[in-house]
Amino acid sequence: MKLGRLNHVGVATPSIENSIAHYRDTMGAEVVTAPFDLPAQGVKVCFVDTPNSQIELIEPLGADSPIVKFLEKNPLGGQHHLCFEVTDIEEARAYFEGKGKRILGPTRIGAHGTPIFFLHPKDMEGVLTEIMESPKQAH
Repeated sequence: MKLGRLNHVGVATPSIENSIAHYRDTMGAEVVTAPFDLPAQGVKVCFVDTPNSQIELIEPLGADSPIVKFLEKNPLGGQHHLCFEVTDIEEARAYFEGKGKRILGPTRIGAHGTPIFFLHPKDMEGVLTEIMESPKQAH
């Protein structure tokens, strides 16, 4: 297992539209994808391109969204997770399981259309960590 490229920083927000305006008007973002629903994960998502990575804006789809509790504690939103790429998602999952790291749920398809899983923040220096099969490897 080798640490791959930082794919994105996940930022929870109570309003994707307000956050898009912030990244465009305040931060000068030029490329922002259209928001789309990801019902399997209970969120609405869009990506803000940066020169070397992306910001993933995530808004809850409903009261049972996994980010509702995060937003209750952080009403303005904020950094939610970091996402790193790997070349082989199953190899990475086995590696982290072998290290005794808690994996949150099954491997599933993420917003980039590639397999992902999340690692518990208490096992990852306090950071919710997403592991994602590189889009280059998945296609």
